[in-house]
Amino acid sequence: MRILLVEDEKKIASFIERGLKAHRYVVDTAVDGETGLELAEVNSYDLIILDIMLPGKDGITVCKELRDQGLESPIMMLTAKSSVADKVHALHSGADDYLVKPFSFEEFTARVAALLRRTRKEKSSILEAGDIVLDQMTHKVKKADKEIALTPKEYSLLEYFMLHADQVITRTMISEHVWNEDFDSFSNIIDVFVNNLRSKLDSDRKKSCIQTVRGVGYTLKSKSG
Repeated sequence: MRILLVEDEKKIASFIERGLKAHRYVVDTAVDGETGLELAEVNSYDLIILDIMLPGKDGITVCKELRDQGLESPIMMLTAKSSVADKVHALHSGADDYLVKPFSFEEFTARVAALLRRTRKEKSSILEAGDIVLDQMTHKVKKADKEIALTPKEYSLLEYFMLHADQVITRTMISEHVWNEDFDSFSNIIDVFVNNLRSKLDSDRKKSCIQTVRGVGYTLKSKSG
């Protein structure tokens, strides 16, 4: 899952970014409202986290402009402003959640997970495809009840496949949701990670659960082959 963090305080931004990455989210960071707005306009994010008091355009303005453009991704406001009036104003501007600094990181990550679940029809944190089970809360992956060790990027890639099981996923879609803004679209890194995943998931299969759609991308079959 790919997240945009717009926060001008460097220490806070670095702390949040490290924490989100430790939970295996892909994170892009902007330090002002204009840059955050531009990133949100050109990239596809599963969640946007906005500080309110930003250089240039403030978070409320950015939120309103994104909603006016039809953006449906959930938006969390993260700010030191704690009055009821501030919260109401942010929610009326289009925000889905509002968290006051300082905050518990445990609560923050729980809210992030809850916002990401809202956009899915199935609200459980457990994803299943055939004999593969992925727990988004514990970040554990099992195949036929046996735990599989994945790197953070392999986990993120598998999670994206499982969230879109039986759908054709293009390399562009993968690069937009599993890698961040610095991704080199001309590299073969996606193919390398897909092959690594296959080697861990398909040891006892005649046919891979992740199938190549020639000239387009890949699809993860929800039923074991």
